Amino acid sequence: MAPVQVKKICCIGAGYVGGPTCAVIALKCPDITVTIVDLNQARINAWNSADFDLPIYEPGLEDVVRQARGRNLFFSTDVDKGIKEADLIFVSVNTPTKKAGVGAGFAADLNYVELATRRIAAIAESSKIVVEKSTVPCRTAESMRTILEANSKPNCKFQILSNPEFLAEGTAIQDLLSPDRVLIGSLQTPEGKDACASLADVYAHWVPKDRILTVGLWSSELSKLAANAMLAQRISSINALSAICEATGANIDEVAHAVGRDSRVGSKFLRASVGFGGSCFQKDILNLVYLSESLHLPEVAAYWRQVVEMNEYQKRRFSKRVVDTLFNTITGKRIAVLGFAFKADTGDTRESAAISLVRDFVAERALVNIYDPKVPHEQIWLDLAEAMPTTPSATIQKQVTLSPSALEACKNAEAVVIATEWKEFKTIDWETVYAGMNKPAFVFDGRMIVDVEKLRNIGFKVTVIGRGERL
Repeated sequence: MAPVQVKKICCIGAGYVGGPTCAVIALKCPDITVTIVDLNQARINAWNSADFDLPIYEPGLEDVVRQARGRNLFFSTDVDKGIKEADLIFVSVNTPTKKAGVGAGFAADLNYVELATRRIAAIAESSKIVVEKSTVPCRTAESMRTILEANSKPNCKFQILSNPEFLAEGTAIQDLLSPDRVLIGSLQTPEGKDACASLADVYAHWVPKDRILTVGLWSSELSKLAANAMLAQRISSINALSAICEATGANIDEVAHAVGRDSRVGSKFLRASVGFGGSCFQKDILNLVYLSESLHLPEVAAYWRQVVEMNEYQKRRFSKRVVDTLFNTITGKRIAVLGFAFKADTGDTRESAAISLVRDFVAERALVNIYDPKVPHEQIWLDLAEAMPTTPSATIQKQVTLSPSALEACKNAEAVVIATEWKEFKTIDWETVYAGMNKPAFVFDGRMIVDVEKLRNIGFKVTVIGRGERL
């Protein structure tokens, strides 16, 4: 049996992974019709908006959608039609960490994956290639295959592939256009290898064949968790060293530069910060912890758990340093928090360090002004409500103000806290900021982006993460 020539692709899930990934596939494969489906009508309306006010912010994404939408890229809420017509179906739905039940706080919640799989089985009228695109625990494909085989029509055969994404928010389009590697996992049967070849042919439209890696199904699933765990481990390691730098007078920038020059280590992911966030790192490490415990490997579980614990420690340590520096109390004091997204060039706030900082400041009864150039205000309120479930919303809204600009956020503040490394925070008119702040005026740089000497000369008291001296 020759590999299926893919002519129609359906992606279930129009979020941070499915939207950009399949938009780029449509751009690079004009001979393939790509339909992205989602039950969220508002999200689909945003993808189809005439002014291209897309539901997610990603540099370069609008240009890709402008070129392909209406030609061979379509967005729809008609999930069933997308499933029926597709040769290949990406399952790109949310897999959050479970909040209740067995594995709560660690295991991935696969409810959306199961619902999507059951829908495929119920609706499909012909054989399909089904591709895991969501980040899933090892051996999820086995449960998907069981569901499909138990519920499908007699003439429908399904091949399951794993095709994890390795995208960094903020550079996702570039990562898709020029990936380090595309990983495709399949069962090592003739049918599985044929399905793998079909998906590889799609990517081969623009990805060099030596960057398309084909492996076993379980290796592919585990590789995604392993990659994120290793990257997060580097961040937690450099953040642990930043605490030592502050205690000894060393400079974490200098330490990271020296370590990064070692060719065995390399310089990437050695930048200290207030902590990592995003949809993947913490979730995937917790997933790895749960997997290790399930396999009766408690020492392995404890090892990976410490990476997450170090990240939480870094956030607590930074907020405590703000309180300690402001004469051991911030009650009634106004703190400007610049940045709410977990990193620059994205509007994503999942596991953002800023959420933890604001929660801690509110608990200390501070007044907090928040500004972020891309995060919608309604998202900030939702995140704060979830982070402080026992705090009345009226209390949160009394203590927290959402500001229209960085300058506005800093007015009448005692301190400025930089929580996200947006480029505009490097070019703020700091003289104007200083003139409008209460004195002494403090700046706490959690992303190591300010010109410390410049701010000192203006009159600021500057604290930078990972530097021992109080500048």
